[in-house]
Amino acid sequence: MTLLLVAACALVDVDGRVLIASRPEGKNMAGLWEFPGGKVEPGERPEQTVIRELYEELGVDITEACLAPLTFASHAYDDFHLLMPLFVCRRWSGPVTPREGQDVKWVRPVRLRDYPMPPADAPLVAHLIDML
Repeated sequence: MTLLLVAACALVDVDGRVLIASRPEGKNMAGLWEFPGGKVEPGERPEQTVIRELYEELGVDITEACLAPLTFASHAYDDFHLLMPLFVCRRWSGPVTPREGQDVKWVRPVRLRDYPMPPADAPLVAHLIDML
């Protein structure tokens, strides 16, 4: 089974809310809510992936010093195994601007379970509730 390395980030605003984004139409698991991020490219570290992906997806600039590792997901899908470190970021520059047709919402951690998520993302919610 192929191992897919993906890195994700929970942006946390000054009110303690977490940003989630919907998977756009045409993508696998479209309509489900997830923490922004993406596939780690060859030669790239997960922190670099988060910085690149959040700029591409949301137009925000993040410095590596503002990324704190929180936990990770390890989930077997039918055709691949996903390993996904989750970082937390409380400081970035630029407004959050969805650039890929996705919806975004700022959600209180205790309300995150109200949004359907991919199987790999859902277990991460408990860690965010405990932290925030």
